[in-house]
Amino acid sequence: MTKNTRFSPEVRQRAVRMVLESQSEYDSQWATICSIAPKIGCTPETLRVWVRQHERDTGGGDGGLTTAERQRLKELER
Repeated sequence: MTKNTRFSPEVRQRAVRMVLESQSEYDSQWATICSIAPKIGCTPETLRVWVRQHERDTGGGDGGLTTAERQRLKELER
């Protein structure tokens, strides 16, 4: 399975930051994401995934693996 890396880490970080900084202007986080995604050139679902991963990486979120944990798991599975 190939992974599409069309967007650089810098673009992803900027997009997530835009969502976090603009949340107070919208009724929900999803509304914020739907507003910002076209400006970045990605789908709202893609941006939502980036936001959720950021939440995991910063100690919040749904208890999924952080980026560092995911990388370590990949290394162990090799």
